[in-house]
Amino acid sequence: MRHLRKLRTAPTLWLIGLCALWLTVVVRAGVVQPSGKKAAMAAEYQQAAAPVKPAATAAPASNATLVGDDTCSTCHSKQADGYAKTPHHMKSDTRTPAGKQGCETCHGAGSAHAADPEKQHLKKFSTMSSDDVNATCATCHNKGEHVLWQGSTHESRGVSCISCHSVHAPESDKGQLKKKTQIETCAVCHRDKASKLDRSGHMPVREGKMQCSSCHNTHGSTGQKMLRVGDSVAELCTSCHADKRGPFLWEHAPSREGCVTCHDAHGSSNDRMLVAKQPFLCQRCHAPSGHPGSVYDGTQIATSVRIFARGCVQCHAAIHGSNHPAGNRFLR
Repeated sequence: MRHLRKLRTAPTLWLIGLCALWLTVVVRAGVVQPSGKKAAMAAEYQQAAAPVKPAATAAPASNATLVGDDTCSTCHSKQADGYAKTPHHMKSDTRTPAGKQGCETCHGAGSAHAADPEKQHLKKFSTMSSDDVNATCATCHNKGEHVLWQGSTHESRGVSCISCHSVHAPESDKGQLKKKTQIETCAVCHRDKASKLDRSGHMPVREGKMQCSSCHNTHGSTGQKMLRVGDSVAELCTSCHADKRGPFLWEHAPSREGCVTCHDAHGSSNDRMLVAKQPFLCQRCHAPSGHPGSVYDGTQIATSVRIFARGCVQCHAAIHGSNHPAGNRFLR
């Protein structure tokens, strides 16, 4: 009988032993850290997954009091001289920093910093995050052109006010820009657009008749591409070129789709800032038209009397649209 009982209990003991061994392996796997290459990969993954924290900036002492601009200028004379030449220093205007608490309007109360400059720091904009910089400037600049700054393309991409503007050392005559002109300022990021201004075609911006802000509101807008007027490129262009606005009895599809279908608004080496020379521009859509395409081949331009020194608009003059009853081909 004892022998039979031993045989019956043997499988049970084996099963219990295997379970205990499995639990031991699982526990040890959770406790023991990976080594070698696996450990490095695990550490790299944890570092990448960790949220990125902005660089900490020393906060001004909460019990600090105002000391005035004269105290600030004893050490920061260069910044004070530059600040004195800007609109921010108009004491007669209570909306400006000088009309409020001067330097401490933006940098915070300075008594603690004046007593111990090494340990007590004020707000230093060059080390602050873009959100903190913008929040400080927006305490005053939150109306007019700045009202749509939050959520704008520039704000959402981490651009801060001091990316373009300088409070203490501006170079421009207007706007306190870090560069002498708007074009130079915008070209820091939009180099591809600024380079088009130097092309040989007529360009009002290069001639000083316009500037970037004539079409774009860099502080935010309700339309695409931060356009100043309208919700589309066509609406912006026709705000000046009203004769091209329409609606027309006979509408030309490219004009309805947008002016930049045929024109490059930032500059071109072609007449009327076209993206390509005539008739090749028109051939992009009208290659199999009533006119034989071979006539407009580049190798035959010099010998073809139908195209030499001519263009499609010499006949199709109302190319943007026509209101004439017989203007279906934009001839009049």
